[in-house]
Amino acid sequence: MVNRLITIFYKEFTTINQAAILLGLFTFFSQILALVRDRLLASQVGVGMTLDVYYAAFRIPDIVFALAASLVSVTILIPFFTEAKTKDTDTDNRISQKFIQNVFSAFFIGMIVLSLVVALLLPVLSPMIAPGFDAEQIRLLVQMSRIMLISPILLGISNLFGTITQASKKFFVYAAAPVLYNFGIILGVIAFYPWFGPQGLVYGVILGALLHMGLQVPVVIKEGYKVFFTMSIDWSSIRNIVAISLPRTFTLSVSKILIAVFVALASQIGSGSVSIFNFAWNLQNVPLALIGMSFSVAAFPTLAQFFAQDDRENFLKQIIAPARQIIFWSIPVIVFFIVLRAHIVRVILGAGFFSWSDTRLTAAALALFVVSVAFQGLILLLVRGYYAAGKTWRPLWITLCGAGVSMLAAFFLLHLFNTNATFMLAVEKMLRVQGVPGTPVLMLALAYSIGEAIRFLIMYTWFKREFMQGYVTRLRVVFFQSAIASLCMGFVMYHSLQFFNMFFDINTFKGVFMQGFLSGVIGIAVLVIGLYMLGNQEIKALIFALRDKGFWKIQTPETSKEEVL
Repeated sequence: MVNRLITIFYKEFTTINQAAILLGLFTFFSQILALVRDRLLASQVGVGMTLDVYYAAFRIPDIVFALAASLVSVTILIPFFTEAKTKDTDTDNRISQKFIQNVFSAFFIGMIVLSLVVALLLPVLSPMIAPGFDAEQIRLLVQMSRIMLISPILLGISNLFGTITQASKKFFVYAAAPVLYNFGIILGVIAFYPWFGPQGLVYGVILGALLHMGLQVPVVIKEGYKVFFTMSIDWSSIRNIVAISLPRTFTLSVSKILIAVFVALASQIGSGSVSIFNFAWNLQNVPLALIGMSFSVAAFPTLAQFFAQDDRENFLKQIIAPARQIIFWSIPVIVFFIVLRAHIVRVILGAGFFSWSDTRLTAAALALFVVSVAFQGLILLLVRGYYAAGKTWRPLWITLCGAGVSMLAAFFLLHLFNTNATFMLAVEKMLRVQGVPGTPVLMLALAYSIGEAIRFLIMYTWFKREFMQGYVTRLRVVFFQSAIASLCMGFVMYHSLQFFNMFFDINTFKGVFMQGFLSGVIGIAVLVIGLYMLGNQEIKALIFALRDKGFWKIQTPETSKEEVL
């Protein structure tokens, strides 16, 4: 049994479908733990001052991670690492070993210096991150942020190790690391918070980051690499990496800064608004991680390989095939989450200090966030396509445009919501949050989705112009098939909720769960039937694979220049 587990642990997954399914399964498990984490936070800490500070404490360390840890990003390092490995002999990995050593040492020096400077400046930076916090909340925010600064260092080293595991196609380890990260945070809520108070929540984050890094160490050792600090750094090679990584650094930083701006705005809306924003954000990240992240991460090494070989035909196929899957899965998920938003939030978070008003507001924010899940998933894939092609500046400019639209939309919508009673009442009525305090936070979720939609449209237009001239994708076909079937699913689910409302008491956990579960099952059945009747190739491939009892046998329909829209 142990030998079998070790074999699976070190198994190479050579196809995108296998890797994506494996990543999807582990991402699913990780997201389940993330939901458990959020439920514990909602029930044991509750929406309010402490949880607002906890979520705000992530913002500055996240920006630090984006600024420095992108140097050891998998998407940046894999092309360099792959090139170094090709120069190694069959019995010696001296060149790639030196490469890893250089990156580790340079990153370690940079992160330590940056973290110390930021820790000293936190009393000045914290009021900018949360201008709506009082003096006590700012004091706690400084304390928690300083502890949290350890996390980017550990996760950065883990990213470096992830380059080795992903380049070796050991996706099992790479996929399992986030599971342990969430497990550490859960331990922080259960074990550390009762003992150490709010700081205990941050100790759990540090433990999770340590576990995230530690899991990949055995693979690094097995692949023959020794990672230790050295002062003999080849700074010329580091400058080359930094030159390539700067656009990605800025791209990631823009995204982190955008969320920090939204948290700052939420802190001024009222107590609990930061928590509501983050709960809804985390929930919409579940389908995004399961679908968009899984397929884009699995595709990247193959994309880099095909582009390096100047095999544009297969490069585009490895873009289109995951794109079809992202569209195929995302659209039904969007409709599913919108219709069952209150049931999803209540079942996952509705316990302890998490009230019914909190549920309604989080559910409304979730609906506004989730409408852009398909756009976000496709953006993840297209960005990796650009990185594989060595074009790292284009995603930056497009991300800046999207972030600019989101910020402008946030300020405009907040102003409109607070000054125009007709608009405010229309939004509250549509999302069923009349009389719930803190509804302006919904404008932040809406503004974010608007920005992501604009960002995708710009990115897809440019990507198609630069890489897909004369290449027919058939993405419109799968989009319309999925959209039509999903709308039918949503219609049936909505009326099923009304029907089951006569049989279940929605004031109880069991009643809410059963009403949502049965309506969801009926809706999914309608979705499958609708997709099959529309001739969708993805659902047929999935049915055939299930019939043959093998998820690994799922084949994504290929596209070619000869196919007609």
